[in-house]
Amino acid sequence: MTNGTPDLAEVKRGMKSAWMAGDFGRIAILTLAEGAEFVGRLGLKPGMRVLDVACGTGNQSLPAARTGAEVTGLDLAPNLLEQARKRAQEENLKIRFIEGDAEELPFENAEFDVVMSMFGAMFAPRPERVAAELMRVCRPGGLIAMANWTPEGLTGEMFKITSRYVPPAPGVPPPVMWGDEKTVRERFGPKVRIETAKRRADFEFPFGPAEVVQFFRTYFGPTQTAFARLDAAGQKALAEELTRHWASHNEGDANHTVVHPEYLEVRARLV
Repeated sequence: MTNGTPDLAEVKRGMKSAWMAGDFGRIAILTLAEGAEFVGRLGLKPGMRVLDVACGTGNQSLPAARTGAEVTGLDLAPNLLEQARKRAQEENLKIRFIEGDAEELPFENAEFDVVMSMFGAMFAPRPERVAAELMRVCRPGGLIAMANWTPEGLTGEMFKITSRYVPPAPGVPPPVMWGDEKTVRERFGPKVRIETAKRRADFEFPFGPAEVVQFFRTYFGPTQTAFARLDAAGQKALAEELTRHWASHNEGDANHTVVHPEYLEVRARLV
């Protein structure tokens, strides 16, 4: 870091390492149905050129390809792309998966009819670059669709709690600001017509809140990485605070966790 400016290469190496840790496939299952519903609302048609930015294990790429659209999925974590490719092969779906950066999309201008990202591009460290790249590769009149955790929702608060124990790199804005409508409008600027809607996902676990925290420690790379950076006392304190957080939102019981994390759905139409 120089004069308060983060070392971008170091930040991105850390992000890639964090997302490759654990087993995100176990986490992605939680939003499998939500991903299909998100894609279902886009009105995709056969032959449409669709880009899924930060595609992860393919939760949006696969249902998009089932519509007959020509789908490309991009992610910075090669192990997640391998899971996505395997899932596509199992369904005999033709999807192009590419390792790449949401801030430097390796595509031509106006190459896609629809550019989408669900709980993915929001984590890139330079949101203005992300917005510019999403607009660049989308054709005039095309659609940019995002789903981003809100700052005030369960997931946004979970990230906020973790960041108090393990602060992010200086100068990197909180990812959940992509879930704030005013911020989204500022980032895309006047060249797009934006509509937003707040929605809730459904998470259900066959165990209590303390076990949910352990589940994320084991399988969710960013959480696993955050705990690894703390000493024993810090790990205990963070686990206890996260357990209280999940318990406060739990609509199930001590042995069954049911929560509904909020996200902002964004539709940005290039004009």
